[in-house]
Amino acid sequence: MKPLLVVLAFLSTCLFAGCQNQTKMSVKTKDMDVKNVPVTDRETITLGGGCFWCTEAVYQEVEGVYSVESGYSGGSEEDANYPAVCTGQTGHAEVVQVVFNPKVVNLEDILKMFFATHNPTTLNRQGNDVGYQYRSAIFYHSEAQKAAAEKSIKDFAPTLWEDPIVTKVEPFLGFYKAEEDHQNYYSLVGNRNPYCTFIITPKITKFRKEFASKLKKG
Repeated sequence: MKPLLVVLAFLSTCLFAGCQNQTKMSVKTKDMDVKNVPVTDRETITLGGGCFWCTEAVYQEVEGVYSVESGYSGGSEEDANYPAVCTGQTGHAEVVQVVFNPKVVNLEDILKMFFATHNPTTLNRQGNDVGYQYRSAIFYHSEAQKAAAEKSIKDFAPTLWEDPIVTKVEPFLGFYKAEEDHQNYYSLVGNRNPYCTFIITPKITKFRKEFASKLKKG
């Protein structure tokens, strides 16, 4: 019975503890420097799809993505820190800032991945992660991105989800990088954390199958 008890304990941890309750790990990030990439070959968008560990892990797999950083948007700089944001009272959303080459992977595909890898029909909630900081949101950096986001909500998202889409389309006002122990989390911690085992790994497995042609090679 002991193996069964261990599995049940892991499941219990996953089901009843949200992203904010997971054990922090001290890790360093190594992001690709895109300063020397021509502006015509890079675009930035900021996306909130629940726990940023999950969203970060998705976009790190995509061919044409230069870098993905976890952080906070929607609130002020002074309270853009994990303990404050976890209260749900700061106005921030947990987000990832994705820098990508639109000549390799276009914005439409970036948004399709967004709607396919989180639930945009649950208000201020992703699974057991509940609070305004977990809202589904697209923070647009240009009017073109705003139009693309609205089109995706109207035309694409309803093909995946029966319930009404509650994703907010908000102007980008600032991105505040999250603490180092939240960067590159799934890649570095993986299944040592039950949250990763039961939430992120199945999401990534499904994503790899559905978007196989968009994945980085090797």
